[in-house]
Amino acid sequence: MDYIWNTLQNLAGQTAFANLYWGNFVMILVACFFLVLAIKFGFEPLLLVPISFGMLLANMFPGIIAEGGLFHYFYILDEWSILPSLIFLGVGAMTDFGPLIANPKSFLLGAAAQFGIYSAYFFAIWMGFGDKAAAAISIIGGADGPTSIFLAGKLGMGGTLMGPIAVAAYSYMALVPVIQPPVMKLLTTEKERKIKMEQLRPVSKLERILFPVVVTIVVVLILPTTAPLVGMLMLGNLFRESGVVKQLTETASNALMYIVVILLGTSVGSTTTAQSFLNLDTLKIVVLGLVAFIIGTAAGVLFGKIMCWATHGKVNPLIGSAGVSAVPMAARVSQKVGAEADPTNFLLMHAMGPNVAGVIGTAVAAGTFMAIFGVF
Repeated sequence: MDYIWNTLQNLAGQTAFANLYWGNFVMILVACFFLVLAIKFGFEPLLLVPISFGMLLANMFPGIIAEGGLFHYFYILDEWSILPSLIFLGVGAMTDFGPLIANPKSFLLGAAAQFGIYSAYFFAIWMGFGDKAAAAISIIGGADGPTSIFLAGKLGMGGTLMGPIAVAAYSYMALVPVIQPPVMKLLTTEKERKIKMEQLRPVSKLERILFPVVVTIVVVLILPTTAPLVGMLMLGNLFRESGVVKQLTETASNALMYIVVILLGTSVGSTTTAQSFLNLDTLKIVVLGLVAFIIGTAAGVLFGKIMCWATHGKVNPLIGSAGVSAVPMAARVSQKVGAEADPTNFLLMHAMGPNVAGVIGTAVAAGTFMAIFGVF
């Protein structure tokens, strides 16, 4: 009888109920909420499903992220910047840079939207974060999860802030259709939202091939720290546009991309244990990320209004909101808000220019911070 009793006690002691506290159950509810957002409402399911499931597992069995646990080895790939760089390779292979090539002024809108990142940096310092932590947090303003993870790892934030930073960045990427429209409508008039833009000029194959090569040379020569992100982004795009490596293009944009998303999403989600997530710093990060994202969206729209005035009404200011790095979601939001004002308005391809520029701009911002702190 004693043997049976001791065995039952040992089994009971091994259950999750015996080893968790209230905070873990809160995080389990948060994970379920993210699953609802992803599955029921379709908010970036490719990102939120693996992230939320990693969160769920880590808060029931913390050992899965501890050294020797499955997700520990996935997480090392985040800290080594391998997975974020591979994500950029896939993004490059999937993305048409033609709208940006056809309208180079889009670079200005992409650059304007990065104002949210730099403003968040100073806000974070004001709220008590160190300079490196502030830099890692500020990248959330670009709504770019891979770059946020990349910079947090490079600046040594992997063991403390990477989880909250990554979850905040990916959450705001998923919530682009919710956060951006009110800001866009507040800063524009109905007349401006109805502006129809001229059709973009055709882009030659030679231009498409030269673009990733020239951008890589110019950006990396000026800011070598951007090489891992900008280099992989442009390599993926060169795969796409060269037309001679179809197999590599398909692999980078499909199989490899989705494998990396699974590894990155689950590892990021698994860092959000109650012990590391339920604290004041996490709340500050979430608030700073939201403020930065709103400022970035507003800056892009306001610069779009300046371009609208300078071109005598030829630029719809709504495309400025796509200057954040959430590709292609931000461009789709520009299209949606414009179509609400005029169903015959088609802004998607015009918004893709600032959207792609925003990806490059966020990578440059990350490289700038790395150069400031002497990190390679």
